[in-house]
Amino acid sequence: MKRKNFFGLDQPLTHADHGKPMTRRDFVSQGFGFGAGIALGGSAFSLLGSSQAQAQLSTELQTLFETKCGGFSAANAKIPFICFDLAGGANFAGSNVLIGGAGGQRDFLSTSGYRKQGLPVDQTPNLDSAANPLIDESLGLLFHSDSGLLRGITEKATAAAPNINGAVIPARSENDTGNNPHNPMYQINKAGANGQLLALIGSRSSESGANSMAPAASINPEVRPTKVDRASDARGLVDTGQLTALLGNSQLDTDAVMESIYRLSNAKLGTVQTGLSQLPTTDEVVKDLVRCGYLQGALNAQQSPDTIDPSMDADIVGAGAIFEQVEYDNDREFQKTAAIMKLVIDGFAGAGTVTMGGYDYHTGDRATGEQRDLRAGRCIGACLEYARLRNKPLMVYVYSDGSVFSNGMIDNSAEGRGKGVWTGDNQQTAASFFLVHNPTGRPELVSPESQQLGYMRASGDVETTATPIANNVNLLVDAVALNYMALNGDIGGYQALFGNPFGSNAQMDSLVAFNALT
Repeated sequence: MKRKNFFGLDQPLTHADHGKPMTRRDFVSQGFGFGAGIALGGSAFSLLGSSQAQAQLSTELQTLFETKCGGFSAANAKIPFICFDLAGGANFAGSNVLIGGAGGQRDFLSTSGYRKQGLPVDQTPNLDSAANPLIDESLGLLFHSDSGLLRGITEKATAAAPNINGAVIPARSENDTGNNPHNPMYQINKAGANGQLLALIGSRSSESGANSMAPAASINPEVRPTKVDRASDARGLVDTGQLTALLGNSQLDTDAVMESIYRLSNAKLGTVQTGLSQLPTTDEVVKDLVRCGYLQGALNAQQSPDTIDPSMDADIVGAGAIFEQVEYDNDREFQKTAAIMKLVIDGFAGAGTVTMGGYDYHTGDRATGEQRDLRAGRCIGACLEYARLRNKPLMVYVYSDGSVFSNGMIDNSAEGRGKGVWTGDNQQTAASFFLVHNPTGRPELVSPESQQLGYMRASGDVETTATPIANNVNLLVDAVALNYMALNGDIGGYQALFGNPFGSNAQMDSLVAFNALT
């Protein structure tokens, strides 16, 4: 097949076998809508301030900040965490990340299994050789050498590659539905992820901060969304409006005013009756909420907007930066990714989600999916490269709702790359994966087998009995939190926070990919 036409990067996808988009999720997954950003701020007891702000606070305010408001401590900061929600059912298995049988990534599937995963006979990884390399090991985790995701990641993160490793999780999830509780933000926050200004950030105005929902039992009602969609929204997190202008642009004067407002308000609280005096504990909680609210304003005002603006960061935008000025200016996905990675990796937020729409790409060609995988890879690679430049560790988790399959027809167009066209949805070929950057060296696997947590049948389908998480998205999210805590060296505290949802200690141990980062 020599198809010349394919869908552009931002062109909506229409399918004869899909109804008209009716919900927000439908519009996002088919590319009719794109990722408006949100930042999930903590409750008043999670109000945070920058290290700069802490240094300027008087002793008693710093003590209050740390004891009453869940103050951020750089000494106890956890690994930054970013996940990518590729809405619509993207391909990960085979054509991107290699997934094998029970023996691991190199336990190759059948030819028909790889054909279902979009690989023609001459591109199946069991033909890998020095003369015709089809397996790429540059990121530790094995990718197909012509993976669109891989090409994008390595384009942006070549220098970071030696310090990256990853694991893949064959796990079935439903196609095109809002009922996949894929998003792990609340668990990651419960595991300790926090930031100087915010607990969590994301790129959708939803309860999870993503396109996919969070497991219902994990949702913390105190964490509510604040929009962050571009550099100006990031700046708005610490903007004091007209106050700076009225004070002649003096940051010191602004700081003094905001701290004075806090002190006056705190003094007034001593004379306030909340109406809850019959419940002394509740009365004090309400007053603490108010105190922390004013304290947050004082702390935020002491942070310059320029320090959280990705467009002002020479490592992110400009000549020789991660994004050239022109590509940054002309691609909203790059702008969104830049804002989230800046806030998370620089410690202003603990964890965040980037939702990218339009990954329901079974359009009867291969080129559309390849182009979109390439852009997603560039965004993932940008995060990893920024972590390298900041000398920070980073965990990047990538998931999608369901997946796709190919019937074996080939797209020989330049962008189709001689691969199988994506024919339709197929939840049986679904998977997730994560990559970890460690500034001190490539992360160490618990064992060679832990690079693949589960396996696929020779037919190219998930073996749903291989692990507890292979057919349970709720447990998949629990496993992501388990691996996050393992990387932080906190795995001993996992059961105290989450219990053991996997059935046994041995089963839980088998789902850990990496040793703690050092």
